[in-house]
Amino acid sequence: MIEAAVIGLRAVQYAASALLFGLPAFLIYSAAATRPLALAWPRPALFWAAVALALAAPAALVAQTAMMAGSLSDAIKPGSLVMMVTGMGLGMALAVRSALALLAVAAIAMIRPGPRLWWVCASLGLVVSASFAWTGHGASTEGSGHALHLASDILHAVAASVWVGALAAFAALAVWRPREPSVQDRALARALVGFAGVGTFAVAVLVLTGLVNSAFLVGWSGIWTLIDTAYGRWLILKIVLFGLMLGLAAANRFRLTPAFEAAGADPAAVFGPLRRSLVAEFALSLAVLMVVAVMGTLAPPASLP
Repeated sequence: MIEAAVIGLRAVQYAASALLFGLPAFLIYSAAATRPLALAWPRPALFWAAVALALAAPAALVAQTAMMAGSLSDAIKPGSLVMMVTGMGLGMALAVRSALALLAVAAIAMIRPGPRLWWVCASLGLVVSASFAWTGHGASTEGSGHALHLASDILHAVAASVWVGALAAFAALAVWRPREPSVQDRALARALVGFAGVGTFAVAVLVLTGLVNSAFLVGWSGIWTLIDTAYGRWLILKIVLFGLMLGLAAANRFRLTPAFEAAGADPAAVFGPLRRSLVAEFALSLAVLMVVAVMGTLAPPASLP
């Protein structure tokens, strides 16, 4: 029960941090494409992402403490929580995430929507996204490969947030239909074209860092026995889901987006498939985050005797 809570709370933190960094980052680098739109949803989306993170991080601290202490009653004792925060990197990271989430909630409440707020949220979200690597498998690597594995883990987390945050924005742009959708349709098409370079770079970073991380966590010999370990089976599922995302991204970039642009004043015929593809890709990204949350609780093959 407690382990399931740890996994669920970890997944919530992954999703919230991806929105807190990736969504405002998208609004910054896509400003030229989205500026014709009076977007009302980014601010509440960021607010609720920050609130979710502010609630999930301390709840995860209690759950992690309960796993170590052996019971929930022992975990909620102030002494146990203080020892977790001051004596373990995981506890400190969760405390930092909680503080940054509260700062984000305050900033969103006080700063008007616009570039200033987007930069503040993106800065806080960047630190939160990177913090998952500080207590992950990369941080536990010992020896000369420690710095490389940790750096790779950080870049992997940040690139994932860039992609997931952009997918959230595209899904919102595709699903939310104003009374006069033509301006939004053109803005969506421009944003999709503009994201091509950013998306390609994020995918390249994800693939490269994924290979580096797998070299440390699985190893060459572990490739042939992946199916024999729980971590390996979840890794295979993650790769399959990631491959499906790549397939949808390729279809969006090379087939659906050009067709959407070419439709001009009457894009309705191709908008439906594009909307379904964007929503499906975003849903797959959330599924990947859940898989990663499970993998974070499992021992990788390279660490097994």
